[in-house]
Amino acid sequence: MPLAEFNIGTLKYDWDDPRVADFQNNLEPVYDIARRSPGYIWHMENEDMEAAQRDAGGPFGGNPRTASTLSVWKNVASFRHFVFQTVHKQFYDRKAEWYDLDSQGTRLVMWRVPDGHIPTVTEAMERFHHLENHGNTDHAFGWNHVNAAMCGEDDDQNQNAEPD
Repeated sequence: MPLAEFNIGTLKYDWDDPRVADFQNNLEPVYDIARRSPGYIWHMENEDMEAAQRDAGGPFGGNPRTASTLSVWKNVASFRHFVFQTVHKQFYDRKAEWYDLDSQGTRLVMWRVPDGHIPTVTEAMERFHHLENHGNTDHAFGWNHVNAAMCGEDDDQNQNAEPD
């Protein structure tokens, strides 16, 4: 079964703040790399995610500093490769420039989806809250649970999972 991932954070600064420019200006190039990566299936496009983030009655509460992604990958290995073995890693390593990591806690959730399933933001937030409230389970998990959740997947790199 494919792997869905959702990450969410609140930026330290507004989207139009120059301190966020390098992050914002590289979103589309990084998405382009994801689209070309082996194992990539789908991600929610910027326009749809931005609309969900701005919706005051929606799952994000309309916080204008929300930054999130929702994507589907063939397996953990393909997602891990994109995150840690492409230019994405350069931005991942700089996350403290844009996010207040000490105050945000959990920022990533993963779960299995059936072939052909495209998750919604509402589904992703439910999984995210499940992970926050119950810890790692097969229903919702982070990097530190990948080994247990992925039993049987042909993924010899699970031993090297990044911590949440």
